[in-house]
Amino acid sequence: MSFDQKLLEKIAQVEKGGAEKYHAKNREAGKLFARERIRLLVDEGTFVEDGKLANNLDAELPSDGVIIGVGKVAGRPVAIMANDSTVKAGSWGARTVEKILRIQETAKGLKCPLLYLVDSAGARITDQVEMFPGRRGAGRIFYNEVHMSGEVPQVCLLFGPSAAGGAYIPAFCDIVIMVDGNASMYLGSPRMAEMVIGEKVTLEEMGGAKMHCSVSGVGDVLVKTEQEAIEAAKKYISYFPENFTQAPPRAEPKKPKASGKRVDEIIPADQNKPFDMHALIAELIDEGSWFEVKKLFAQELITGLARIDGRPVGIVANQPKYKGGVLFVDSADKAARFIWLCDAFNIPLLYLADVPGFMIGTKVERAGIIRAGAKMISAVSEASVPRICVVVRKAYGAGLYAMSGPGFAPDATLALPQAMIAVMGPEAAVNAVYFNKIQEKPEAERAAYVQQLRDEYRQDVDIYKLASELVVDEIIPGDRLRNELLQRYELYSRRFQPRETKKHGVYPV
Repeated sequence: MSFDQKLLEKIAQVEKGGAEKYHAKNREAGKLFARERIRLLVDEGTFVEDGKLANNLDAELPSDGVIIGVGKVAGRPVAIMANDSTVKAGSWGARTVEKILRIQETAKGLKCPLLYLVDSAGARITDQVEMFPGRRGAGRIFYNEVHMSGEVPQVCLLFGPSAAGGAYIPAFCDIVIMVDGNASMYLGSPRMAEMVIGEKVTLEEMGGAKMHCSVSGVGDVLVKTEQEAIEAAKKYISYFPENFTQAPPRAEPKKPKASGKRVDEIIPADQNKPFDMHALIAELIDEGSWFEVKKLFAQELITGLARIDGRPVGIVANQPKYKGGVLFVDSADKAARFIWLCDAFNIPLLYLADVPGFMIGTKVERAGIIRAGAKMISAVSEASVPRICVVVRKAYGAGLYAMSGPGFAPDATLALPQAMIAVMGPEAAVNAVYFNKIQEKPEAERAAYVQQLRDEYRQDVDIYKLASELVVDEIIPGDRLRNELLQRYELYSRRFQPRETKKHGVYPV
């Protein structure tokens, strides 16, 4: 046998992955082979692999269960790590860890995005001394993720389990895309939970994709198939620069998908009547450009990426359709994380405010609503990208602050004609200030008296008065809002704000 023939046979053996029975099991579960996932992800013929022959002397550990390399997505370089679940369930040995560390170092050196295609049962206990505790051990993976955070985009596509310490790979990524029915992450398995704390629970309840995307908030995007996950990852990174030193890429401008309704028809005049904020967003953004982040989590707030005239923007919007758009602990956490993400990679922010304020009551106070609100306001305050606040209907109390109101140095505060800015709404304000006087009135006169007080309050916070006092920079008719945003973002993109010289703040997390 020639040297070349031996090499080719060895490569062919390695590229097959694990035994056929493991491939068959994956196919039954609707899972693709790791190399097929990479093939679907990158531009054809662009993937260059490293460490393919790792542990090749052991026929049962081809590539030591992980594939690493660099390819291109839409012509731009990306680094890739993909667990091969046909090899010891994608578990980590010493060489697995070393390969993951090397692709992280490659991404950092090339200053390009890193995509983690995760499908792993966690550490191999038999290899724990070699792969777990040392300076080049598993902990270094998470250390690297933290130091790369905000430097290059880090994306996790979760196709199967991400168990125990390995669950921190997705946790430290910018976004986690989870395949329903197969993806899961947990620190302790259901079997371990039953043994250690006596809790009987299913895998889905413990760490399933739906749970993490709707309850814990660790997952960001829930998809039905692996192909959808791959397409979602491609779309997601299209909004981002290769690293933090670059501007986000422009795309071909498109008009919005017209609904046939005027903006003033979409937004009810009644401040307390719910409507779907997605309908307004659709009128403002390029058709087909919407990419929602954490859609199923804390639905009283919307966060997502879009384009306006081809320019990427991050949108933070209250959702009156859910809980009246009131901010809770989870929605404040959701907003802070998204704002930090956009600011890290130079994506301008658009705030669409229709917010009664933060939730009150014993339950939320015990859950830390003040701390969570402070976290959101910290993120709003620190953002250095171009920012526009649009008061759609109302912005009351600290809700105005959380949605980047005038005191938080937005490039502009715009308002629609029906907008209202106040410490609180007319109903609450009148009750708070005039309760005793209202009680003194004969019962037959109270309703008219209350209405009179509410009308006087509305006049005091009239949007034209606020424009006169320079609280808002412009009142915009709804049908002109998109064009106003388009022009302003084009102008504000020239602004440069240098970084602070301090190390970092002490965050209320």
